[in-house]
Amino acid sequence: MPTDVYAELEWRGLNYQSTDPELGAKLSSETFTLYCGIDPTAPSLTVGHLMQILRLRRFQIAGHRPIALAGGGTGLIGDPSFRATERPLLSKEKIEENLSGIKLQLARMLDFDPGATQAILVNNADWLTRLKLTDFLRDIGKHFSVNAMISKDSVRQRLEEREQGITYTEFSYLLMQAYDFLHLFDTHGCKLQISGSDQWGNITAGVELIRKVRGEASYGLTTPLITLPDGRAMSKTGGEAVWLDPILTSPYQFFQYWLNTEDSDVVQFLKFFTFLSQERIEELAVAVAQAPHERAAQQALARDVTNLVHGESETAKAEAASRALFGEEIVSLDEATLNEVLANIPSSTLLRASLKSGLGLVDALVDTGLSSSRAEAREHLTGGGVYINNTRVTDAARAITEADLLAGKYLLVRRGKKTHHLLRFE
Repeated sequence: MPTDVYAELEWRGLNYQSTDPELGAKLSSETFTLYCGIDPTAPSLTVGHLMQILRLRRFQIAGHRPIALAGGGTGLIGDPSFRATERPLLSKEKIEENLSGIKLQLARMLDFDPGATQAILVNNADWLTRLKLTDFLRDIGKHFSVNAMISKDSVRQRLEEREQGITYTEFSYLLMQAYDFLHLFDTHGCKLQISGSDQWGNITAGVELIRKVRGEASYGLTTPLITLPDGRAMSKTGGEAVWLDPILTSPYQFFQYWLNTEDSDVVQFLKFFTFLSQERIEELAVAVAQAPHERAAQQALARDVTNLVHGESETAKAEAASRALFGEEIVSLDEATLNEVLANIPSSTLLRASLKSGLGLVDALVDTGLSSSRAEAREHLTGGGVYINNTRVTDAARAITEADLLAGKYLLVRRGKKTHHLLRFE
């Protein structure tokens, strides 16, 4: 018998919409095969995909069988859901290239070993690209009312944009995703689709198609969408995507992304993105309220998620880098350790001769981009927001000399709590 995954998801705040009020009871009494779709629009997944991938993992741990559906076919069409413009259409070759990287990332978080709950990875290009248009319209299209399709929030929003509108290509996406659910129902006995709430219209279309064509019940379950306090998408920081691929976003940068979570979000993110127990998360919630400066919850979040995505070894390195970057003990590290700890910090190289007469710190702040002008650099210094090798410096006339160098070669300059730049002197 499976464990009560629905109740687990409920206290974590991961249940938002369900097609059946009795779904929780059904999940506790029978084993489900479920799926979640992933559009391969980039060579890597981002943190924006994590909630659904980890939800598949939670179902698998509870005794259910997860399917990760890579949208190689629907990726050729593009999902219009809540987008102001049409998605760029990718070539088949580019989608295949993207899928190869995504498969490796999924394997870190889902168990693909043979067994009753073995995860499956499928590509809907395997069936969608083989469909004959006339057969599809006759057998599938006849079950969809255009009136009902344009009433879907994701479609109606685009129809109201007179200049952009919605293409027929995008309009057909709902039928494609509904057919995916039917195909997985027929081939794998899949009865549940999970996703974010932006997919609710597509999910219910699939549930209805299975009911009409097969006369059987199937289900949908969504999570709430996450928008950060400043309006950014969950998958981005400072306008840049946070990737699961360690080449695109280093484990250190990934660790820092979670470490920088706001106090107002961190408890919710612990519930959404970690497998820590309810008791442990409640302890961390108390720590946030009573000692927010210690950032115990953020550290637990960063450690747990980085471990899930990149493994224990990379997490340990990221933690070591984080401690060194903010502690005065950085001066005691040898060159080999410094190189490892500071490998992912923005850096630049200067001539060692520039130190002979003393390199002005104001100039260094401007040259590294930590300050936009000399005037701003002086403000940063006198305001106490500048650090050399993690020691605060307030003297705007301060010069950098060879005595400041770490391992006789490096200088770590920091502005504020989070912005670093490594200077190398050759």
